[in-house]
Amino acid sequence: HLIQVDSVQRWMEDLKLMTDCECMCILQSKPISIEKDEQNELMLSSQYSTCDNLQLLLKRAWIISTELTRIAQKLEKNRWQRVHSMTVRVNCHVRSMINEYNTFTRNSSEEMHQFEKLLIDKCSEFTTFTERCIQTEDEEILKSMKSCINETLTTVAQYFGQLIELVLTHEAQNLLRQIELSDSVYVTESAISSLFSLTQEGAHLCRIIAKEGGVVTLFKICRQDCFRCLYPQTLRTLASICCVEEGMHQLEKVDGILCLADILTDNSHSEATHAEAAAVIAQITSPHLTFTQHLSSFLENMEEIVTALVKLCQEASSGEVFLLASAALANITFFDTMACEILLQLNAMKILLAACSDKRLVDTPYSRDQVVTILANMSVLDQCASEIIQGNGIQLLMEMLFEKSSSGSSAEVAACERVQQKSAVTLARLSRDPEVADAAVKLSCIPRLIKLCRSPTERNNSDSVLVACLAALRRLAVMSPDGLEDLDFQQLVKPRLVDSFLLCTNMEESFV
Repeated sequence: HLIQVDSVQRWMEDLKLMTDCECMCILQSKPISIEKDEQNELMLSSQYSTCDNLQLLLKRAWIISTELTRIAQKLEKNRWQRVHSMTVRVNCHVRSMINEYNTFTRNSSEEMHQFEKLLIDKCSEFTTFTERCIQTEDEEILKSMKSCINETLTTVAQYFGQLIELVLTHEAQNLLRQIELSDSVYVTESAISSLFSLTQEGAHLCRIIAKEGGVVTLFKICRQDCFRCLYPQTLRTLASICCVEEGMHQLEKVDGILCLADILTDNSHSEATHAEAAAVIAQITSPHLTFTQHLSSFLENMEEIVTALVKLCQEASSGEVFLLASAALANITFFDTMACEILLQLNAMKILLAACSDKRLVDTPYSRDQVVTILANMSVLDQCASEIIQGNGIQLLMEMLFEKSSSGSSAEVAACERVQQKSAVTLARLSRDPEVADAAVKLSCIPRLIKLCRSPTERNNSDSVLVACLAALRRLAVMSPDGLEDLDFQQLVKPRLVDSFLLCTNMEESFV
């Protein structure tokens, strides 16, 4: 996309964010072109779309925020010349940000205009203070002014934060109003796209959107047949908003779980719609969230949702769809233990194990992480042992103990660690059944577990993998003590688990 943009136009966009104030003053006082058509072509980013304008605003806000932090650091070191020059720059950025915003915004509130004036006045006052500081060398005067400057800096930061909050709230309101009032698919799609872009800017913006009724508005779209083509995009935006507690509360209030269940169980919807609905389920049941306990309506619809997700796993046409469906199932097995019994009744173990042999569906450590999470949580049920043996599951768990990252990225390495850890946990749980333990021994699981315990590089120095492997090894050693050498028994099995753990974490590898 960047390559296709005209280079001069690109330079002018960057110039708005990177120029010194003197250059900016000169550029602002001279026309770019005398011909109207050419001038329109060279208009800066503030003339593009709401989404582009907000991105520009957020970029400018980030620069101002960073500069204010740096001013505080320089002030601490009494670097008065730098403090002044940076204050002038912040002053310039603030004025430019306000001018830019006022060129594209609609119906600015009186409160917003008041904060704009307060901020500009306080920035001017700030610049005047710092200018006085560079004109004096008297240490006592500078010392007395320092506290005053600190106070002014704090006030500038406070006004700036409040103004940005008002601006973002105003823009969220505009987008939501646009979605609610429009009958046009094109206009609604554009507004939802802009809203989704806002959600990608972090949890704070998701909270603002949720507080302004974003979840309610988006679920209204998901209940109108005329907007069916927008369901995937709408659900993707909902998943982003529901990463915050305010979004979850709104979802519960508007019976969002029931709506998601209806979408998942309706075969007339596209696979893309089903996949995005699964993504929302995965988000709201995430075990990492601390505020999911109030989702009482989820239990009422759980059987329908789990059944639809298993079907989506079975019929998935791509790895991405399978990942979303299996992630939702994995999270649900943490959410409530009854889910494991439902999965057992639906023959889900067989479906998931079969999918793992299909490289088109399970092609990354992330997908295998979801599958092995489900297996680990289901393995607490006694009936799972026979199911996993019939589906060649022990062989799969053995292969997962060898999981390695191909890209070396931190996210993929972490996923590989989770796969190794959970496969070892699953083996430990299932090995209470003699038949499973026997199958694991025959597939040489014991030597692999010993290798993972003794070689930090094999487990990427992961302590969680080490603990899981020690636990699995001890369970298998009870069932098949002949598989261990005396040294392994003395160091990895016989001592207390914590002693074996300490021994392995302190072990130095020899490269001689």
